[in-house]
Formats: sequence, structure tokens, C-alpha cells
Amino acid sequence: MNFDVLRRWLMRSGYDVAFCRNVTDIDDKIIRVSAEESVPWFVVAERNQRAFTWAYDTLGCLPPTVEPRATGHVPEMITLMERLIERGHAYASGGDVYFDVRSYADRYGSLSNQKLDNMRAAADTDDESCKRDPRDFALWKGEKPGEPTWPTPWGPGRPGWHLECSAMATKYLGPTFDIHGGGIDLIFPHHENEIAQSQAAGDGFARNWMHNGMLKIGAEKMSKSLGNSLLIPEMVQKVRPVELRYYLAGPHYRSSIDYSEEALLEAAAAYQRIEGFVTRAAEVIHDVDADAPLPQAFADALDDDLGTPQALAVVHEVVREGNVALSRGDKEAVARLLAETQNMLDVLGLDPRSPQWRGAGSDLTPVVDALVAVALEQRKAARERKDYAAADAIRNQLAAAGITVEDTPNGARWELSR
Repeated sequence: MNFDVLRRWLMRSGYDVAFCRNVTDIDDKIIRVSAEESVPWFVVAERNQRAFTWAYDTLGCLPPTVEPRATGHVPEMITLMERLIERGHAYASGGDVYFDVRSYADRYGSLSNQKLDNMRAAADTDDESCKRDPRDFALWKGEKPGEPTWPTPWGPGRPGWHLECSAMATKYLGPTFDIHGGGIDLIFPHHENEIAQSQAAGDGFARNWMHNGMLKIGAEKMSKSLGNSLLIPEMVQKVRPVELRYYLAGPHYRSSIDYSEEALLEAAAAYQRIEGFVTRAAEVIHDVDADAPLPQAFADALDDDLGTPQALAVVHEVVREGNVALSRGDKEAVARLLAETQNMLDVLGLDPRSPQWRGAGSDLTPVVDALVAVALEQRKAARERKDYAAADAIRNQLAAAGITVEDTPNGARWELSR
């Protein structure tokens, strides 16, 4: 989610962004679940990817430029291993291929600020006896009964987790690219190993690394293995997806989020205040200048290590000014402040008037609009003939159907109840 905000900001800043989102569709966990459930490994992989994609789509994230799967890039992995072996940084043993960490000892551990002599064994294979050093990590794992395999010059087998990411990233982004992102829990060993195998092969790899903090419950990291996961389908039953996005985007990307339902609901209420201004202002100002400049403080905040807390503070300050302008009927100020607000929200993926959050594309949207319009016309007619009981009855019926009606100087406005 944080990297979607980064991508939007880079695009708004004039950069042409290629976003590669790798998919690990074969690894130890997938094989284990496959065996436990007695289903093919690719069924587990497909299920995982669909759930992952649904969650990102639900949170309003832009689709990746490319989304390669590991199993579709075995030739690139073989080439990378050949380059490493030729340079003396990898070796084949017992059907496996390993990265020789001592051949890269001067630089291995630079990302995580560790010394090789203080590192534990990689512990990424069932039998460590094939390794020259227990800290060597597997690039390729030899054939085992019941596991999928692909042919290589060193025998059939399957990819190691670290190898696939380097092979896919450099295929689509080139040997050197600008930014590599991921969770802080991936710094070691995964990202450390990516750097080692890529740079030892002669690639520059990532110029910059960005690591996001973890979502926690109390002092524990949220994870499926600990049984304390809060899944997106469950969360969007508590708040709307856009409100969940606001909650997740609020803290700085490097900060951990200590989840509580109270904090989630506070974030939802904060977003609703922003949304309320946009909705009221849009009734007065129908055409928003999408090219209006962003407040400098907002741009400065995002330029400073993607400072979303400070950026959102600017959004709320502009919204406060906008509400004051609305109350005094200053249309010129409302137009300017609405444009600033919507443009800032567009960068953050939070614009309530965007198709993502307005429900555009739903087949029932025009029908609901038309039916509510008829009911509101009937209510208006009842009020004009002073039949307030009938008007209240219509309003109550709409409320029972999940529709909230608000009377404004410009007429009745409705929205789905939260």
C-alpha cells in the first residue's frame, strides 16, 4: 500500500514509473500446504495470487506494470546461476546450487549491517552437508519426491526463493534500477541475498531500498503463523475500503502500526470529515482544476522520505480552510481549496470522487440514483404541501434501506449509510 502512494507521487512528479510486482508461485510453504491439503501446488499458488490481487484492488492500488511469476522465468534463473558459477560465486553440489557467501565476504551483510562471522547458518535445506559453508544459501534445490521440477545443467529441481526475485527484477527493470521495496522483515536474509547474487553476477541491482514497518497487534507482528492475522475481507466489514486505506497510509511507511479497532474507527471518522468537505464543495463547484498546483508543504512532505503523516496534516488544514470558505459563501476560495484537496487525495489514492470509490462501473449505480431521485422528489413535493408526516415517512423508508438524506441549502443530498 505504501509503495502505491510512492508510485502515485512519482507519477505526479513527472516520472515514468515501471512497477514490477514479483509473484513467488513455488516455494517451501506452497509445497507444504499442497501436501497438507492434497491439492496440486499450482492450485495453492493461484489461490494465493488471487487473494493478494483482490486485496490490493480493494484498497485502490494501481495494477502493476508487470507481474511476473517465478515458474515462468526459470531460463533467466539458469542464466544467472551460470554467471555466478563462472565468476566463482556459486557452485553445484548434490543436485543443488549454492551461493558461496565467503566469495563475497567483504560486502555480504552490508544492507543489514551484519558481519559474516556473526551470522547463523542459512538453514534453507534439509541436508546442509552439501554446502561448503553452512551460511551459503540455496539458489536451486534439487529434485525431491512429490515436488515439481524443471531441467537445468545441474539436474532437475526448483528455484530457491532468493534467486527468482533477482532474475525477474532485472529482466523487466534492467540490470540496475531505482527502487526496491518490501517489508522490514525481508532485509535479512532475502534482500541481503538478492543484493549478493545480483551484484556478484555483475549487475548493479537496486540503487535505493525502502522497507515498510509491520502491522502489529500488541507487541507481536501480525502473521498467519501466529494466528493473529486480520484479513482484508474481515477489515472491510468494519470500515469501507477507502477508510482502511486511509488508516494504513496515515503512519510513516517505516513505522509499525499497532492495530486497534478504536484507532481504525478514528481514522475512518477523520476520512469522513475530508469526504464531507469534498461532497459539499462539489455541490457548489462542479468543475475541478485537476492541474491546480499542490500545496508546497504537501509536496515537501512527500519528497522527504514519503512523509504521509505530514502530507495528511496538510490535507486536513486545507479542508478546514475549505469549510470556512463554504460557510461564508466564498466560491472562489472553495474552488481553489477543493482543487487542492482533490489533487492531494488523488496522489494518496483517497479521492472520494474517483471511480474507485464512487462505485463507477456498478450496473446498479444508475438504477439506485434514479430510484432515490424519485423518492426525494416525492419527499420534496410532500414538504411543499406541508405534509411533513409523508415527508418523514419517505426519509425513514430510505434510512431503512441504508440511505441517509441530508437537507442542504442546495436541496436534499443522499449517500449510503456508513
